Amino acid sequence: MTLLIVWWSLTGGSEQLARAAFEGALEQVERDDVALLRADRAGPEEMLAARATLFVCPENLATMAGMMKDFFDRCYYPVLGRIEGRPYATIVCAGSDGEGATRQIDRIALGWRMRRVADPIIVCTHAQTPEEILAPKQIEEPELARARELGASLAAGASMGLW
Repeated sequence: MTLLIVWWSLTGGSEQLARAAFEGALEQVERDDVALLRADRAGPEEMLAARATLFVCPENLATMAGMMKDFFDRCYYPVLGRIEGRPYATIVCAGSDGEGATRQIDRIALGWRMRRVADPIIVCTHAQTPEEILAPKQIEEPELARARELGASLAAGASMGLW
């Protein structure tokens, strides 16, 4: 597999971004070469099979969403020492910041000795009240375009052996 996109979403924002990245990847590689998996359905086998990985999740309370953390917890030791040097990137959907989730993912990837190959994309929805935070999200086209571009870049780079 060329590219694994692991995502989690509660209100739809991160899912939209993950699906946009998937669309971009399909512009570069065959359907069988890219996997789009929710974090609760992805595991060590998929991590080991992928040449590159894109992690997409919301930031909750200045940290990555719990199910994304669960994915990392389940995968960390089974793939430790087996994915060194592999490329990764992140997309975080946040109400106000996104930096906390990005830092957490980077720290885990550093432990795996993965290599960040693109700047993180942080999409800020500016949701601040409980109602806004829990409401379904609609990501704007310019942000979806950035996600498509990142998916295409990761898939192309991995398929060409750039990383």
